[in-house]
Amino acid sequence: MKNFLTLLFIAFSISVHAQDMIKTDDGEVKITPILHGTVALDYKDLTIFVDPYGGAEVFSGQNIPDLVLITDIHGDHHNQETLDGLDLSQTVIVAPKEVADKLPAAKYKSIIILGNGDVENILGTRIEAIPMYNLPETDDSRHPKGRGNGYIVELGGKSFYFSGDTEDIPEMRALEGIDVAFVCMNLPYTMDVDQAASAVSEFKPTIVYPYHYRGTEGLSDVEKFKTLVNASAPGVEVRLKNWYPN
Repeated sequence: MKNFLTLLFIAFSISVHAQDMIKTDDGEVKITPILHGTVALDYKDLTIFVDPYGGAEVFSGQNIPDLVLITDIHGDHHNQETLDGLDLSQTVIVAPKEVADKLPAAKYKSIIILGNGDVENILGTRIEAIPMYNLPETDDSRHPKGRGNGYIVELGGKSFYFSGDTEDIPEMRALEGIDVAFVCMNLPYTMDVDQAASAVSEFKPTIVYPYHYRGTEGLSDVEKFKTLVNASAPGVEVRLKNWYPN
């Protein structure tokens, strides 16, 4: 009975996390929305988790990650309980210094520290750390510039951008050549849907996923975000997924 319930839970998890396939110059990247700002990517024999959060059980049915990218120190990004529940003994962790300082290094294969602007080739994958921060820049900002990272990950000749917790900063608006973007939108922590749509309409990724859209007032209006982007940048494909299955 226990085995049956385990299989049923895994099947439910897979069905909840509707997957997308992104064609690249060399194979496909499977994208699995997990929860809030958490994403799983599979490309050939490489698996990447971004900001694992929500408990190890939400990763049922997923491969053991080769890479984990962590954007910031807050608990919905660096969630030690979730990390501790996963088998990460052979995993490379990529994180900003303030996160790396909090990680129990012996639990992972290695920890690579990236700061804003740093670029590394890790496990054959180019990873660039991008600024993420609140506007205006103030001493009491929830997300000061330089502490956390957004990331650009290149897989199969395609670039995947993960915004982290940010507003429509100049560095985001100046991005070029982004194929797939994951863009946050939740007040009061990041930006509203109007700011997000304005930024996306400026840097024009091929595909954009609104994610990380739960704020103090509930879920942001991602349908409005889609309408705004469709009107101002019709060449951008907006894909809406269920990041809050519970």
